[in-house]
Parts: sequence; structure tokens; C-alpha cells
Amino acid sequence: MKVTIPASENHGANRPGSQPFDRRSFLAATTCLLGISMTQKLISDTERDWSGTNPVRYPDPDIVVLDQRFGRYKLGNTPIQRVHTGTLWAEGPAWNGVGKYLVWSDIPNDNQYRMLNENGKISVFRRPSGNSNGNTFDYRGRQISCEHGTRQVVRYEYDGSKTVLASHWQGKPFNAPNDAVVHPDGGIWFTDPGYGSMMNYEGNRGPLQIKEAVYRIDPKSGKIALVTDELIKPNGLCFSPDYRKLYIADTGGRAPKPIYVFDVTQNQTLQNRKEFCKMEIPDVGAGGSDGIRADVDGNIWASAGWFGKGFDGVHIFAPDGDLIGQIRLPEICSNVCFGGPKRNRLFMTASQSLYAVYVETQGAHIC
Repeated sequence: MKVTIPASENHGANRPGSQPFDRRSFLAATTCLLGISMTQKLISDTERDWSGTNPVRYPDPDIVVLDQRFGRYKLGNTPIQRVHTGTLWAEGPAWNGVGKYLVWSDIPNDNQYRMLNENGKISVFRRPSGNSNGNTFDYRGRQISCEHGTRQVVRYEYDGSKTVLASHWQGKPFNAPNDAVVHPDGGIWFTDPGYGSMMNYEGNRGPLQIKEAVYRIDPKSGKIALVTDELIKPNGLCFSPDYRKLYIADTGGRAPKPIYVFDVTQNQTLQNRKEFCKMEIPDVGAGGSDGIRADVDGNIWASAGWFGKGFDGVHIFAPDGDLIGQIRLPEICSNVCFGGPKRNRLFMTASQSLYAVYVETQGAHIC
């Protein structure tokens, strides 16, 4: 029996020669598709071989369409791949468009790794790395890193030297800068929840001397400004495609943990805090999000974890905050970024591994 597959399962294209269904064909096709759905559920409930030795059958059952708005972004003929394993706590993926490589952190091992686009080769990029967590690149191609071990935000210069951009607020050391994003005006926005100073495992244990908050570094004067301290533990952050909104994941408090959205005023301040979404899936569970990124259509791709199977991975939210899709991973996902030459490959740092999947959208920003 020949079945015409809906566009959302057909890579967004209409194949030539497909015929309209009559009633009998429709019922037969429905039965067939129900069978496919049940089969995918059975596959998803079975332990997956993440080594790639036994390839997954397309469409990948762990790329889940929860709302048809996500259907256009799911490629039916691509898999989620585990491209590296062996870290203790992977974090901070960032794509360098000029060098065409991905960099990410292994905080406890005090490493930064790099993966080259041309051959997929992975090597240690920096050691020590100041127990770096979040990484990004500015509009001049320089790497920005948030260091837990030194409680600093730093920039790596063209000659390999390191410039400290932020180390203190009102005379007191930062708690442990966590994640950073760069505005086109050159301003650097970063969060300071303090996780790297709460234990020796990810930095150096010590007291948190200031309220957890979000800051902006002015590109001209270098002056640091506190932009909000309304959240319990501000963690991952990203701008909307037009830079008029800033999304911040709060990892404090009880699950389900929220992601908030603020209006960005004059490119320098925040106002009108609203709850954008909560990290929960009905009938599955509730957890939290760490790192977040926006695509060109304004959807928010949020790392998900701290619940377990069926929840951990990446949750995708439409611009109105509705949960529309899910990428299921076998580990807690800490952070995400879009990369590759076309910015259409989603990289996911997840505990002990790095994962990647191609999607039919692009990252809204440079990394």
C-alpha cells in the first residue's frame, strides 16, 4: 500500500505524483500511521545505541513533535548523534563562524574542548581554563568565557593573551559568572548565580558575597551595570532575534522552574519581567533549564534536565511560550547552541557527552 506522508513528516516538501485519498485509502493510511506511531513508541522505550553502531531508523523517534508548529523544523532523515563522550560536566557550547569550530567546557576537569567542522576532530583546546562554564564569541571573533574558578568574565585576544572584563561588583568578587551573550552594540550580558563557588568540584568553594544577578559590561567604558536581581538563580540567557527581549532561565526554587522574558530598553536596561514558560511536560514530569538559545523565527530552544527519562534533553517553545517540540537525550542537557556553516546544526552539551542534530531552522545570532 502506498501512503502519502504529511508534509511535517516529509521534510517539509510535497512529493510529485501523490494522489488524494478516498475513504478506504484514508482509513488504511490512518491504520498504517497509527502502527508507525506505536512502533516509534516501542523504539523510544527501548535502550538506544548511542554509539552509532546500530543506526536509528528514520524518522528519529527522539525528535518529538508535540505541536504541529514544530513539524516544519524536524528533518525526517537525520539522527541525533552523540559526537563525543568522556566529560564530567559538559557546558557552554559556542560556535566560531570564522574558524568553523565548536568550543565547549568540561568544568570539573578544567578543560575547554574544540571540534573542527572540516573533519570532526576533537581535542583539548585550553587547559587550565579557569573552570570555565559559559562561552560565546563577540562580533570581532574573540572568545568570551565565564570562569568559575576565578569568578571572572574574560576575553581571549588575537595574540592568545587573556583580558579580564569583570571580576568585582561594588568592591566584592562575583559569585561565579555562569553564562554570557553579546549584543551587536558590543555590550556583554552575563549571569552570576554562584554555582562554581558552592563546591570545589566546579571551582573553588567560598562564600557568595553578593546577591545573584544579571549584569552588562559596557563596550566603550568597560563599566559594569546590574540589570536585574529579581531572579533566584539567573542562569542561561539569550536575546530574541531582534534583540528587543532578553530571556533568562531561573534555576533556583522548586520544579517546574521558569524561564522569564524581559523587554530590553535602549539596549542597556531591562523592564517588564514576565514568565515566559515553565519547564514541565504534562504526564511526564517537571524539571529545569540551564542554557537557552533563540532561532530565527523566535522559538526558544531550552536545555532540559533534572527529572529523568522522557524529559531530559531539549524543549522547544514557540514565541508565545507554548511547548511545541522535544529532543530526548539519555542525559541531563546543560546547554545548547546553533552552529555549523549554515547555523542549522544544534549542539547540545549533556553531562558526559556532546550531542548534535540538524534542524530546519537557523540560530538567530552568531553563536
